[in-house]
Amino acid sequence: MKRFDSFLAPQLEEFIAYREQLGYAKPTSLSHLRTFDRYLKEKKPVEEKVSPAFFLELQADLKTEKRSINRVLSSVRVFFQFLVRQGYYPENPLQDVPSLPENSIIPFVFSPAETDQLLAAICKKMRQSRGYYLKDLSGYLAIMLLARCGLRISEPLRLQLHHYRPQEKTIYIQKTKFKKDRLIPVPKSVATVLENYLSARSALLSDNRNPYLLASNDRKGLNDNRIRAVFHQAVKSIGLDQPRRIIGRTNFSSPTPHSLRHSFAVNTLRNVKERGGCPQNALPILSIYMGHSEYKHTVKYLKVLDAKQRQGLASFAGLHQEQT
Repeated sequence: MKRFDSFLAPQLEEFIAYREQLGYAKPTSLSHLRTFDRYLKEKKPVEEKVSPAFFLELQADLKTEKRSINRVLSSVRVFFQFLVRQGYYPENPLQDVPSLPENSIIPFVFSPAETDQLLAAICKKMRQSRGYYLKDLSGYLAIMLLARCGLRISEPLRLQLHHYRPQEKTIYIQKTKFKKDRLIPVPKSVATVLENYLSARSALLSDNRNPYLLASNDRKGLNDNRIRAVFHQAVKSIGLDQPRRIIGRTNFSSPTPHSLRHSFAVNTLRNVKERGGCPQNALPILSIYMGHSEYKHTVKYLKVLDAKQRQGLASFAGLHQEQT
């Protein structure tokens, strides 16, 4: 399949192949590079005119958030570093192009009670017929793993059957976002649901050829779109569906499946504080459990203390915006 159409298409393909040889999966930057490729195709610059001024125009022309524009230019900057190393360009035309100032992001945070309501709503909607029960139970379990173990949405979907170790009550997660493997213990409540699910899985699948822990049918695992649909239906049913709000220089995010990971981290740190511990001291352990490559990625969960504080910030910012 042809992924690029501009005059830099061969070099873009060479760069993607190089990244894959280094062990990177098909990167998020692929979509960024395709955005750049489409812009090149539209503007049709001659090669020597792909200058800093060209990228300032690209910055101004992209009709999306500043955060997304910065990600596109960051990926293209890495691509041009590759071109410089390969001798295609004498210098990187993006080296002095500044990033745009980004809004702060306050993620949506579920309280423990709201998380319970969400899971109960998903459980209530599960269909009991043989053709749908296993698929719906798999979806419920996937969202439970996001909420109770802080997994990323891709992680439960990639789990193989042997990755759950019932004797230890642990899950082995391979090659996550930062190419790290980790073995995590699961709460007893989650282990109970997992073992009940495995019994249902064994009874309902006609053969043992499906390698995925969370099965959709005899051959396939769940997909990302299915989990998102189940999540958003449940959020709406419990009255938490709300749009993203941009107030001043702050984005207040709407609920997404990734919000459950944020909520797990925030609520874990809050529990540490309520027991008299120091959340800062708990961050290194939480970082390992959640699969962060560096400690700094976990620090961001200190932005808000809990769901109540997050709602208070949004209400205060909204009121201030109305008054000004």
